Amino acid sequence: MMATTLAEKIIARAAGRDRVRPGEVVTAQVDLAMIHDSGGPRRVQPILETLGVGLWDARKVVLISDHFVPGDTDEGARILELTRQWAKQRRVSFYDGQGICHVVLPERGHLAPGMLVVGGDSHSPTGGAFGAYMFGVGATEMAGVLATGEIWLEVPGTILLEWRNRLSPGVTAKDMMLALCGRLGMDGGGYQAVEYAGPAIAALSMQERMTLSNMAAELGAQAGLIAPDATTAAYLETAGATPGDWQGLRTDADAALAAHHVFDAAALAPQVAAPHSPANAMPVGEAPDTAIDVAYIGACTGAKYDDLAAAAAILRGRRLAPGVALLVAPASRQDQERAAADGIMAVFEAVGGRLLPNACGICAGYGAHRLGEDVTCISSTARNFKGRMGAASAKVWLASPLSVAAAAVTGRITDPRALLAERGAA
Repeated sequence: MMATTLAEKIIARAAGRDRVRPGEVVTAQVDLAMIHDSGGPRRVQPILETLGVGLWDARKVVLISDHFVPGDTDEGARILELTRQWAKQRRVSFYDGQGICHVVLPERGHLAPGMLVVGGDSHSPTGGAFGAYMFGVGATEMAGVLATGEIWLEVPGTILLEWRNRLSPGVTAKDMMLALCGRLGMDGGGYQAVEYAGPAIAALSMQERMTLSNMAAELGAQAGLIAPDATTAAYLETAGATPGDWQGLRTDADAALAAHHVFDAAALAPQVAAPHSPANAMPVGEAPDTAIDVAYIGACTGAKYDDLAAAAAILRGRRLAPGVALLVAPASRQDQERAAADGIMAVFEAVGGRLLPNACGICAGYGAHRLGEDVTCISSTARNFKGRMGAASAKVWLASPLSVAAAAVTGRITDPRALLAERGAA
């Protein structure tokens, strides 16, 4: 049997084929479709009504409200009510205000290795952290999936991003991603399948892996895959999912690749990305001396339990710099409750952080805390496009939750390793 990539193995199964090759166009059976309040019922239902069809299988559809939560505007309240009614009528799995879709979906046991999953959001590649081939589509294509359970796609080539050695203390998966955006650019993925591999990847927690797969979107990839392993299986079992026969789901050693890049995780320093692109990444030590007004720990990329714990390690026992506002929007209710039980949320409260809903919030330009004119923000989000998080004059720097917390304490862009070293010395 010829060697194949992880992406090819998953797509071949979904297409009912023994093998597929990059460049082929195939029709594949979808194992799961995920939609949310913004691009979901209000967008797809009119299309389904025009076609005169219903859902192909309600058991394979998951709906999550996360964009317009908490519904604090007339439009938001209307959209959330429409979403709730649609979920009730269609009898789909529905999570209302429980957190951001990319985090809620796996934590509630809906993903497993080898699945082909379609999501109605650009950061749907997050599912690749679990060995699923998951990618985002628009409302029209999603309506077609909901009606038929099928989708066509061009079989991608695989770009292997191999990370050797291990990350140093104070360096995170977010730093890896910003470095990749800086080196490869936002079209470096070429709408192919990016696969992360190597000892540094194997050493990461599942939530850190989710950050890598999530930001495959910022590389311009269709999917961001990580071969499943014992860490994957343990997470899924805790979430109530069945990992299945995952051992063979990996790229064969001699499989043909579109590209293969090798990086040294041990040599990586914390990164920041200057306004207004993730591709404007640089080591934090090379960043200009920049004062900040807002430190934002939020989003599916940067406010999971592991992210909250990392930020709290910097903030515990310290104070916010004068004039700095710390905003904290945990990515899911479940992660927030776990963080509260472990004393992490109390750290944010003690320093004067403001707790925001478990929702997309200002990362996606929603809510009452959007950035004002001329505000400089350091953020754990995936994107810092001009005007995305508020006023067009606002300037957003991207960083890891550790670096966001360090800046909140010092009032300036700061290498978090310096504060961790102080903690160690104490």
